[in-house]
Amino acid sequence: MFGKLLPAMAQLALRAPSLLTQPIPLLRSGRSRSVTLSQEQVSSLLANAFFCTFPRRNSRKTEFRNYPDINFSRLFEGSSPSKQEKLKTLLSYFERITQSRPTGLITYHRQCVRRLPSWASSEKRFRKLHISCSGTIEEQGCGMLQVDFANRLVGGGVTGSGLVQEEIRFLINPELIAARLFTEALEDNECLIITGTEQFSRYSGYSHTYRWAGNHDDQTPRDQWQRRVTEIVAIDALPYRNFLLQFQPDHMTRELNKAFCGFARPGVQMENLSAVATGNWGCGAFGGDARLKAVLQMMAAAEAERDLLYFTFGDSALLRDVHHIHTRIAETQASVGCVFGLLQRYYECVIKETSRAKPQETLYSFLSEHL
Repeated sequence: MFGKLLPAMAQLALRAPSLLTQPIPLLRSGRSRSVTLSQEQVSSLLANAFFCTFPRRNSRKTEFRNYPDINFSRLFEGSSPSKQEKLKTLLSYFERITQSRPTGLITYHRQCVRRLPSWASSEKRFRKLHISCSGTIEEQGCGMLQVDFANRLVGGGVTGSGLVQEEIRFLINPELIAARLFTEALEDNECLIITGTEQFSRYSGYSHTYRWAGNHDDQTPRDQWQRRVTEIVAIDALPYRNFLLQFQPDHMTRELNKAFCGFARPGVQMENLSAVATGNWGCGAFGGDARLKAVLQMMAAAEAERDLLYFTFGDSALLRDVHHIHTRIAETQASVGCVFGLLQRYYECVIKETSRAKPQETLYSFLSEHL
């Protein structure tokens, strides 16, 4: 395999000057801007990343210190089974694109939202919710806005040891990794929207049980610009070691603003917006509470006027609880502003008064009682 594949990858990397005849614009913080590249151009960039040919990106002392790593050097360190599975996934992509050149386009759009909602006074009503215990965002969320549970540096630990939701998505859709070359760290009112990437691999497991499960034949149709109709949005949640901290009003507002930034499309008619496919955003290694995050995402989706498809990834108790609280909110016709006020009251009346690591009265029991 390597006797043919590595020379083909080297040739692909060497074609970069002819494929990319102009410098790629940087998606810097503080402004909305897009970069559109062909799948072939992206494949050449990724081949160069594999061979670690971006020398100015190896040091945190350069002008790129606020950008993610792009070279694959850390993937070659050590001999962990997880890194072996990552390399299998990536090499399967290179094997396919060196045998048959892809022909589509991909758009990477940094969205900076300056006008954020006044959550306390919002009159918006909650939208439809479909919640499922089984299925995945990438499979059942076809045609919807698919959420990447991102790191501020997009892709997180994909080129290192990380292997949770974001890293897995970047592995099976490797063209996402190219965003790391030119996307500066996301600020609180920013997201990255990637349209047109192709899924090349299947997988099983999660984190240390992740395994490459063979090639995937992506049948997603293309739009008029020859992009796969797959829209992925990277939004980064805040990390928590102290469980109670996330209930502070300023922290909840930050998460609402971030989710709204990812879900909103200023200037686009409401009827043209798809549902959002999401799940337990920021609730794994980042320590977020899934029940709080579910409510916050419902509120952000309501403000952005989108329905929500929510995956609990096998958690039947969470499915029951989220479905119940959404039904209760719908029955009482509570507005986003009303629920935001109740979240603040929960913090003042319950969280601030608790001396435990977690409060005795749960968020959902409090909401149900006071709605």
